[in-house]
Amino acid sequence: MGTDAGRDGAGRLMAETTQMQAGFKELMADRTVRILVLCSLINSVGFFSMMPFLALYLADITTLPPAAIGAFTGSIALVGAVGALAGGVITDRAGAGSLLRAGFALYTVLGAALAVVTAPVVVLPLIVCLGGALMLVGPSLKKLMSLAAGEGGGLVFRMRFMTLSVGAALGPLLGAAAYNVSRSALFGVSAVLFVLCLILVHARRDALRALDVRSEAARRERWAWTRSLRDARFRLVLLSSVLVTLVFAQFESMIPLYLKDEAGDSAPTLFAVVFAVHAVLGFVYQWPAAWLARRMSMPAQATVGCTGFAVSFACWGVSAGRLWVLLAGVFAWTVGEAILMPMADLITHRIAPDEEKGAFFGALEIRYLGFFAGPILGGALLGGGTWNYFGVMAAISFAAWPVLRSRSLTREAP
Repeated sequence: MGTDAGRDGAGRLMAETTQMQAGFKELMADRTVRILVLCSLINSVGFFSMMPFLALYLADITTLPPAAIGAFTGSIALVGAVGALAGGVITDRAGAGSLLRAGFALYTVLGAALAVVTAPVVVLPLIVCLGGALMLVGPSLKKLMSLAAGEGGGLVFRMRFMTLSVGAALGPLLGAAAYNVSRSALFGVSAVLFVLCLILVHARRDALRALDVRSEAARRERWAWTRSLRDARFRLVLLSSVLVTLVFAQFESMIPLYLKDEAGDSAPTLFAVVFAVHAVLGFVYQWPAAWLARRMSMPAQATVGCTGFAVSFACWGVSAGRLWVLLAGVFAWTVGEAILMPMADLITHRIAPDEEKGAFFGALEIRYLGFFAGPILGGALLGGGTWNYFGVMAAISFAAWPVLRSRSLTREAP
């Protein structure tokens, strides 16, 4: 009897997995979706091929102190996060396809300029302007992906997260190879990738224009940029997302510092291994995460995700630099990441009106302020001692949990 029940359960699991894979295939059969996912991938590779090396590049060509270099590199996320609120509204007014092309064109121009200009007085403003391209591309690309996917929005945003994982893995490798050739090659490679995205979206401009839904209310209303923030459900989404990114920011900011204290000279190698495993798992985990989303309520998913983050901090806190314990933490961390990081996009896809998706997705970029505040909080805690840091961060891992359990969100949850 038990054997039969086990076989039935295994059969259901296999059937659901096959159905989910079919959903991905069906979505990717749409040419517009394929183009947008491909652009998301190329854009991620181009962006991450530059970002890890900007601080090193500024240290080579300027005499700025580390804090100032950090401020300039961090300004990209800051400008992109705050500016995306306006970028999203402009997307709804002018058209997502037009804004997407403008964003990729700006990325291309900035990358080409950085490849040929070395004077710090010009380079520093150019780096800040990368945030302007970020604020145009983010909301417009998400709006178009949401509209193109329709009811398959949950899957398309998991695909988008996969492209980010692949970009975070391949981009730095490509950037390192280019940087070893020359500083100009670093930015030249990114410029080529961005212009490729521009060519792809320009070739599909008619299909994207037909897909786009513009907001007449946004054209008439003076304070249209605040409409998303006046939605009580969206405010909960934004709050939970800021709390999640604040925790997520620890992986690339504080964990390397902890490893430096624990492992000394072997810290870079350890973190390279940890980061590579994390990038691969971030891609692979989206299939089980999509499967869980079909079987579990959003509060249950939030519990699993927050627990994954908390367990990872516990593992890293007792690792003493041992690779197998670090990797156990990475497995738990990526469970939390795969569930929680795409969740805000998935919910926003469901609750935002089609004609205002640009404004909603633009406002959602405010969550990246968590990447600004996270390292500051983490640094303060780590300065107070290892157990102080890991204990408090394990507790903060559950900060978003009560917000994601709100009834107003669970009614609209994917």
